[in-house]
Amino acid sequence: MKSQASDDPNIFKTRSRDECQEWRLVLVAAGISVEPSHRDGWWFLSVKPEDSAAAAEEIAAYRSENQDRGIVASSRVPIYRGAYVGVIVYCGVIILVAAFSFRSAFEIDWLSLGRVETSKVSQGQFWRVITALTLHLDVEHLLSNLLFGTVFGLLAGRVFGGGIAWLGIVIAGALGNYINTFIQPPNHTSIGASTSVFAALALITSHSLVVRPTVSSHSLIRWGPMIGGVLLLAMLGVGGERTDVAAHFAGFLSGLAIGWIASKLPKRWLASENAQVCSGVSAIAMIAFAWILAVILGSQN
Repeated sequence: MKSQASDDPNIFKTRSRDECQEWRLVLVAAGISVEPSHRDGWWFLSVKPEDSAAAAEEIAAYRSENQDRGIVASSRVPIYRGAYVGVIVYCGVIILVAAFSFRSAFEIDWLSLGRVETSKVSQGQFWRVITALTLHLDVEHLLSNLLFGTVFGLLAGRVFGGGIAWLGIVIAGALGNYINTFIQPPNHTSIGASTSVFAALALITSHSLVVRPTVSSHSLIRWGPMIGGVLLLAMLGVGGERTDVAAHFAGFLSGLAIGWIASKLPKRWLASENAQVCSGVSAIAMIAFAWILAVILGSQN
C-alpha cells in the first residue's frame, strides 16, 4: 500500500489517482466527509479535524481486512472504450471472409490461398499465418469461433481498449501460427480463428497476473488467473479430431507475452482515443494486406 499520512494529520496522500479514489470511497462509505486534491504529483484526501482519527481507523481497518485475506488493497481495474466496436469488426471480418470462401467468390480458392501450409510458410509466404486466422472449414467451425472470440475479445477490449486489444490478438494469433509451423511436419495445414481466440484468452490472463493485486501468502489465489486460463484452454482447445492443439497452445503462449507487454503500457495510451483507433485500423490493415499478398502472390505459385 503506497498511501501514507502526511505532516498534516488531516490529509492522506498517494501517487495514484485510482488509489486516492478507492480510499475516498472507503471513507465516504463510513460516513466521513472527504475532499480530494492534486498537487506536486501527489493526490491528497483532506478530512475535517474532528474526523481525522476516525478516517485513520477506517483506512487501517480496510487494509487489515484485505491483508487478512492475503491480498494487498489495490485500485479498481479501469475499463477502456472500444470493446464492443472491436468484437463487431471481428465478427464482420470473419463472416465476410467465410462468405467469400464458402462460395469461392470471384472464382478464387480462398481456402487454398489463405490457409497455413507449413512448407509454403517456410518458403516465404508469411501472410498465411494471418489470413488463416480468418478462414473456417464450415458453419459449425465459424459459429464456434464467433462465440468464443466475441466473449474473450470483449473482455480483452474492456481491459486494454478495443483497438489495442485486437491489434494484440491479431499479432499473437499470427505469431502462434508461425510458431506452430516449426512444430508441425512440412505437409501440415491449418485454418481458423481459434488460435487468435486463445490468444485473446491469454491476453486477459496475462493482464490479471500483472495488474491485479499481488498476494502475500496464498499462491493459489495469486496464480488463479493463470490456472483458470489454462483450464479453459484445456477444456476448449484440445477436443475434436481436427483440432490443432499445438496451434492453440502456441497462440495462448504468444497471447501471454503480448498481454504482458500491453499491461505495461501507460494508462494514458490505453485511454487515448487516437491510440485505440490507430491500433484498430492497424489490425484491420494487417489482415487486408495479408489477403492482398495472398491473392496477388499466392495465385502465382
